[in-house]
Amino acid sequence: MAETNENNQYVALARKYRPQNFEDLLGQDALVQTLTNAIKNNRLHHAYILTGIRGVGKTTTARLIARAINCIGPDGQGGPTIHPCGECETCKAIAADRHIDVIELDAASKTGVDDMREILDGIRYKPVSARYKVYIIDEVHMLSKNAFNALLKTLEEPPAHVKFIFATTEIRKVPVTILSRCQRFDLQRLSIETLTTLFKKVLTAEKVTFEEEALNMVARAADGSARDGLSMLDQAIVLGDGKVESETVKNMLGLADRQQSGELYEKLLSGDIQGVLQTLQTLYTNGATPMLIMQDLIEITHLLAKVKVIPDFINDASLSETDRALCKNLSTAPISILSKIWQMLIKGLSELQYAAVQIDALEMILIRIAYSAALPTPAALLEELKKKSGLKNNGTATAAVDSLGSDSQKITLDTTDDMLKLMTAKKQPLLMYAVKNDISFKSFENGKIHIAVSEQADKNLIYNLRTFLEKETGNTWKFEIDYEPLGETLAYIESKELNRNKKNISEYPLVRAILDEFNGATIETIIRKSVREVQDEEPTEFDGEENITETQEDED
Repeated sequence: MAETNENNQYVALARKYRPQNFEDLLGQDALVQTLTNAIKNNRLHHAYILTGIRGVGKTTTARLIARAINCIGPDGQGGPTIHPCGECETCKAIAADRHIDVIELDAASKTGVDDMREILDGIRYKPVSARYKVYIIDEVHMLSKNAFNALLKTLEEPPAHVKFIFATTEIRKVPVTILSRCQRFDLQRLSIETLTTLFKKVLTAEKVTFEEEALNMVARAADGSARDGLSMLDQAIVLGDGKVESETVKNMLGLADRQQSGELYEKLLSGDIQGVLQTLQTLYTNGATPMLIMQDLIEITHLLAKVKVIPDFINDASLSETDRALCKNLSTAPISILSKIWQMLIKGLSELQYAAVQIDALEMILIRIAYSAALPTPAALLEELKKKSGLKNNGTATAAVDSLGSDSQKITLDTTDDMLKLMTAKKQPLLMYAVKNDISFKSFENGKIHIAVSEQADKNLIYNLRTFLEKETGNTWKFEIDYEPLGETLAYIESKELNRNKKNISEYPLVRAILDEFNGATIETIIRKSVREVQDEEPTEFDGEENITETQEDED
């Protein structure tokens, strides 16, 4: 796995432990399987493009592919293989970046069309000693538009002895005309567990003592990049004088103490504002920046919510013992509270970025969270109000709602209500709106209607209404029409009834208690449900950060 150094000079861990074969390539199983099958079935593509974040092995993979398709084996008789020997002169030369037929270019420094012409001029010549001439172009998205255009024709129909391998961190900047001519591989971000395993292997080989908590810190800070993680590990070894310890890594990365962050979170949940400020000051004095403390609290919120939803995740290998203990201590925190804290922390991030003094801004954010976390949720508040009003969940309140009326299952057209229900069932909202607002009914019988029509009504309204009724009922309908000022429309009657019901329902003890508790609250609308519907509903616990609003009842 380790690179050798002929001059016995120190080699950075990220270079020394660069993968030397596909078995060492971590987290890229789909790519390895695809190449294995392509080599086995002699279906090698002429162009590959590798994309992913920095440090996941794009350039390394390109070199491994070049070795795999050019390896001749220790005896010089081998063919393309997913297991390059590493002993033949071709493998050694490619690994040392000195093979004449494997041309590695940096598109960031050679962006122009003239640079591309130089490459294309050499493509027509066969390889000197290798099986294939391989062009590895790193950061290919940096090429100019003209350079991409110059590459198109050759990339579509290259000579049989040429292979292209592109690498980029910005796949969206690569023209689709280039992408359509390549096989694309998305190299995955490495997980914390994978990085921690890699670090253990490297430190064991280097005979360096370490603490697992320290490796977890480095793995989290690496954000999925093996190169970043190994570079930080290199720094931690030097800073710790040959040891990798949690305290050293914490100081090096400027991280908040995870245990103290857990204590801070626990005080937030309990609403202990004084304790929150004291713990925050300790973290800040020890070198943790406000932004890092905020990010730590966001991570803890996500972790607690995830364990709440997936209990088995607490045993995941990626979790440190500190995080596992934290999850156990705060396991009683409800999802509604965690969701509320998450929203307030995310909102606080933007406040922190624009604050003149970040630590002051963070204190205000945490005071707000600690104060609101101690407040009851709307569901708990409603239950408390029920107790105060002397009501129990025994159907008393639902009977009040049911007394306002329930939907009839029998579809008839004996009344205007029956007609409106039919329009609702047949999904005729425009016609129903016009009937409610542009017509006043003087009488309504099955097959006969006496109405007055507004001057502003659509001229086809009566025709459309008659057509709808006759189609849906199968009967002939007669209309007696008065062209005079409208009387009370159905919309006006419904409005009067709603206001009357609001007044009536506001006298019920539970509703009265809510209105008294929330000064200025009003009843916006009333949703009609039967007792059975209300009893069958599951109780709902609202998120404390959401606004509780009532939507207008569907007209039925």
